Amino acid sequence: MDTTAGTTVTAVSPTEAQADTAVNVGDMPWIEDPTQVAPQDARELSKVFFDRLAELEEGTHEYQYARNSLIELNLSLVRFAARRFRNRSDEMEDIVQVGTIGLIKAIDRFDLTRSVEFTTFAVPYIVGEIKRFFRDTSWSVHVPRRLQELRIDLAKANDVLSQRLDRAPTPEELAEHLGLTAEEVLEGIVASNGYAAGSLDIPVDDGAENGRASTLADLMGDIDPGIETVENLHALKPLVEKLGERDRTILQMRFGAEMTQSEIGAELGISQMHVSRLLSRMLKELRAGMLPDQV
Repeated sequence: MDTTAGTTVTAVSPTEAQADTAVNVGDMPWIEDPTQVAPQDARELSKVFFDRLAELEEGTHEYQYARNSLIELNLSLVRFAARRFRNRSDEMEDIVQVGTIGLIKAIDRFDLTRSVEFTTFAVPYIVGEIKRFFRDTSWSVHVPRRLQELRIDLAKANDVLSQRLDRAPTPEELAEHLGLTAEEVLEGIVASNGYAAGSLDIPVDDGAENGRASTLADLMGDIDPGIETVENLHALKPLVEKLGERDRTILQMRFGAEMTQSEIGAELGISQMHVSRLLSRMLKELRAGMLPDQV
């Protein structure tokens, strides 16, 4: 039992936990209630879990424990992001739920080797998911709560299957993924037509600065180019891993260490022209992999 910053954090070994509920978490700390962990402790524990998550096999109990712990440890980020939308108190439960989807996306895409804090990386994903929710979802007719929730499940399933299949999934594939019938999926898709966009000039903040209320358009803003960069880096990573060891070394020297072609040639014992040809070939291959439809 450790006490840090006035918050008690319970971290016990699996053998001390109840045998009927504990999973084998290996050398990871066992946290009974991640939501009670102080923010500073949560950041440090998150680093531990991200380290282990990168080494664990997806689908194992240990992987699920690490991933679920990361979600629960960082739910405070979702609540923090949701505060700016607190005037929509009637939808706060939905806002937190949608923001959690953004948190999960950030966890699945975070690379600990990047010199950026997870909180800095995750908040744009969370806020972006919430903004997308307000941009795309505003019910114009009464729809049962069951179908409203199904619409969110369909959106998440569509994201997962689109990445897995590299195309939009069919209703049958969505049904199989969600454990539903094709008729239920089609009902959810049809119900989504009950959404209609509201005016971008609708006030969304009564406590305005400078005497002017914020509008939905103010919250939406522009597309964040940083998100596109993150997506591109994750798309590029598996392509770079397919290159040979020497090619990866040259890329690291050129774009990581920012060495000139002449310096790379001197280091590897080859000519500057040879380095130039190798780089041109590699960059052409990487571009082709990033833009398959334009090859």
